Formats: sequence, C-alpha cells, structure tokens
Amino acid sequence: MLGEKELVKLFPEFAELVQPSGIDLRVDEVFLQKGPGSLIDNEKNLPELEKLEPPIYTLEPKTAYSVTIDRKIKIPKGHSMLYLPRSTLLRSFVSIHTAVGDPGFYGTLQFLLVNQGEHPFTLKQGERIAQGVVFPVEGSGEYNGSYQEEE
Repeated sequence: MLGEKELVKLFPEFAELVQPSGIDLRVDEVFLQKGPGSLIDNEKNLPELEKLEPPIYTLEPKTAYSVTIDRKIKIPKGHSMLYLPRSTLLRSFVSIHTAVGDPGFYGTLQFLLVNQGEHPFTLKQGERIAQGVVFPVEGSGEYNGSYQEEE
C-alpha cells in the first residue's frame, strides 16, 4: 500500500484529497435504475438510468443508486486501486459496492451506493464517499476493457 507522498506524485490531480493511506473520492452524479440490464455471453446491456437533480440527493431506504466520482482517474501502470467506503456512510447504514481499479485504467469511476437503512439518507454533491487505496502490482499488463475512456 502506498502512503501520502507517493500518492501525491502518482495522482497530482487529487493532491487535496490525499489521506495517509488513500485518496478520498467525492460523489458527482447520482442515478436510479429505470430499466433492465443483462450480461449474456460477455455482451453487456447496461440498464437505462435516471439522473437525480443535484446538489442535494435524498437516498430512499432499501434503494440502490449508481454514483459517479467528481473527476476522471488514471491508474498508473504497475499499480492497482481498491475502493473502500468512508466510515460515516457505514455508520449511517449506507454501503458502497465497488470493483478493482486495474493498472492503466483511465476514466470515470462508478459505484453502487445502497441505503440499507430504514430511513432516508441525504447526501450533497461533492461529499467524500469512498477512499481509493493503491497497491503496487508487479508484472501487470494494462486495462483494455470497455469502460476505458480516451485521455
């Protein structure tokens, strides 16, 4: 796992969000699922989404939301990133479901945010919701998947 000094060098566009062992990630847009999706024989059909109006989002109980992070990220070759929820969300019965950030990935991070509680939870655009923890990866290739964006 990398510390503050190395994180600032690798991710200068996130310098103000670097913590002792990770990078804070802030919510940008929030979406509700409005249609079906599927994954059959590696053919991805993502569900239609409805964008909620910022800057204040009310997350209804027992409801899942797709959220994006407020800026694109470039994970350098030779490094991988794991995403963990901020403890305030967990203490509020809100969970985040994430995937691994592969070496060489560039693009917009998108997570699943679920209000597991019995009451609404209010979230403001720009709040820190997750932390990216970076690890060196020896002998890695680079991400070349369908979610790669152009730099």
